[in-house]
Parts: sequence; structure tokens; C-alpha cells
Amino acid sequence: MSIFEAIVLGLIQGLTEFLPISSSGHLRVFSAFFGWPDPGAAFTAVSQIGTELAVILYFRKRIWAIISTWTRSLVNRELRRDINARMGWYVIIGTIPIGVLGLTLEDYIESVFRDLRLIALTLIVFGVILGAVDRYTRKHRELSDLTVGRGLIFGLFQTLALIPGVSRSGATVTGGMLLGFKRADAAEYAFLLALPAVFASGLYQLTDIGGDEYAGWTATIVGTVVAFAVGYAVIAWLMRFISTHSFMPFVYYRIALGVLILTLVSFGVLAPQSGATGDEAPVGTESEQSEQEEARDEPEASPSAEPSPSPSPSASVDPVTGWPIDPETGLAQDPETGQHRDPDTGENVQIDPNTGLPIDPYTGQPYDPRQDDAQGGAGQTTGQEQQPVG
Repeated sequence: MSIFEAIVLGLIQGLTEFLPISSSGHLRVFSAFFGWPDPGAAFTAVSQIGTELAVILYFRKRIWAIISTWTRSLVNRELRRDINARMGWYVIIGTIPIGVLGLTLEDYIESVFRDLRLIALTLIVFGVILGAVDRYTRKHRELSDLTVGRGLIFGLFQTLALIPGVSRSGATVTGGMLLGFKRADAAEYAFLLALPAVFASGLYQLTDIGGDEYAGWTATIVGTVVAFAVGYAVIAWLMRFISTHSFMPFVYYRIALGVLILTLVSFGVLAPQSGATGDEAPVGTESEQSEQEEARDEPEASPSAEPSPSPSPSASVDPVTGWPIDPETGLAQDPETGQHRDPDTGENVQIDPNTGLPIDPYTGQPYDPRQDDAQGGAGQTTGQEQQPVG
């Protein structure tokens, strides 16, 4: 990932993290729009640390009051009725659901959940839900009305954010308004509730940065810093905005973006699984794709008439990405990050340490792409059609 990409994605992360329009969905969608590979779940999780640092800075007085009062309440019973002490327990309890489901659904979050069609549908469906709840519920409760049960319900709604396109703030605020909380109070608790989950997720994904991930350490740090700066400005604006306005502008935006994504996918402009059809997945009919692949595979005519022509110097280079072909796996490999990509599907894949073969992102099983090419021809297989081996 280039520094320019990191700055753009950090800007998108900062702009969309606190708005109820899904930051992870926007990172995935805009990467496809720009023709960039999917930045990956690790970059998304780590860059969110930047926006959560903005939350700490903006709510620093409230957060300090919660931490200090909750800590002292462990030994001082008189403080246990204080709202700040209780808020500490509510945040801990509300974080449990997303922690459990996040670990359980980790493989889906990094693969199936990043399908552009799913993101588009969640943008539309949850946008409609947000609009209906905002318009028709009675919002009269404040943070002092929180209880253990209500805090847990907030946490259950936050788990919906594991699906890109739902929006962490949008889902949690929707749950809060269903419970009768005012917009600003529901948003404040949603931001506080996100802190443990986002920091835990970001720290957990740190080990994935720089390996087979598209984004390296430098790009991830740059994106995180940009997200922090932009996120602070956005959260300050949003808290003022929702005190006098509804969420309907964000609802209209979600629906319009979801419809646009579905339209572009339907017409083949964007591939649902790859970063961009123009660079990673051929567009058109199977016969057109086959002709494109055959044209790429044809060696250039050589003016010399040697009896035994030497191999083409580009035979070991992927014609689409320009990456060299790894002889051990038969896949294109980014020389900077070491990321492998299947040229037939346009998918970034992990390498199974036991067999040395790429892992199908759809089935989770290792497969041999060279065997698939011999059986079905280049450009004719997809991630769903590859047969696992081993």
C-alpha cells in the first residue's frame, strides 16, 4: 500500500467512524472504487485505534471520571452508586458480546463479510431501520437511566458492527433509541462502549500487519494518524449536530450508496470479492475472459529465427499486477509485502504452512492453482470452484 492510499483511507476512516454510515464498509467500497486491493481487516482494525484515540481526547474528562471512580469503588462501597462507577461496569458488560462474537466470526469477518453485495444490502437495510427508529421512538432517557440490562442490550446491538456496512455507531445508537435514550446520550455511550472493543481488536490484529497483508507498517501508521486528526473534528461536529437534528441525512446517504454499489456490481463495473474489476477480476462473458487470458498468454513475436526459442522474459511475471510468479505456489507475489494473489480469481490468499498451498478464502481449504489451470484452463476458475486438496 502506498502512502497516498494510506492517507486517503485514513481520511475515509476518520470521516466515517463516528457517523452512522460504516467506516469499515467505506474502506472496502472506496478501495474498490479507486481500483485498489481490499486494505484488509487488519488495516481497518488498527486504523480504528486512531479514531478511538480521538474519542479519548474528546471525552477525556468523562473517561477519567469513570476510570477513577470505578477503580475507587472497588474498595469504597459508598461510590458504587455513583453514575461514573456504574458506567465502568456497564461498559465492561456491554463489551462482552462483541468480544465473544468477534473471535467466533473472525474468519467470516476477513472473507465472506467483505463481499460488496453484502455491504450494499446492510447499508440499505440498516439505514432504513435507523431512520424508522429515529423517527418513531420516544427519546426521553439520559445516561443516568442506564442499567445492567440496558447496557447489555447496547452491547448486543454493537455486535452487528462486525458486518461491514452496518456501522458500529449506527447500530449501537439505534439500540439506544429503541430503549428510549436521547440521540446525544445514546451516541456518547456508543462511543465509550466502543473503546475496549476497538482497542482490543486493533491490538489483536497488529500481528497481521506487514505479513501477507496488503498494508505494511508504514502505511498503517500513516492511516491511523490521519484517522485520529480527522476523527476528532468529526466527533466534535456530530455531537453538536445530533443535539438539534435527526439522523435522516445519513439514512438517505446509506440508501443511495447501497443502491449505487449494487448497480455497479450488477453491471460488472465492480467485482463483489476483489478490490476492483479493472485490475483484479476480468469483466465480461466467459468467452471474452478466455480470449483476454489467451491474448495475455501468447508470446510476443520475435524477429530472430532461432530453432529453440528461449522462454519469454515475462513468463514468470503476472501480466495484470506485474508481480513475479512464486515458483513454489504458482501465484503472483507482491515483492514488497509478500502478499500472494491468485491471477485467475483476483483474490489475495494466505499460504497454508503445512502444505505450502494457497488457502481458498471461500472454503478455507488449501488448493493447487497449477492443477486447476491444467484441468480447466486459466481464467475459468473462481474461488468457489477450486477443489481443496490435502
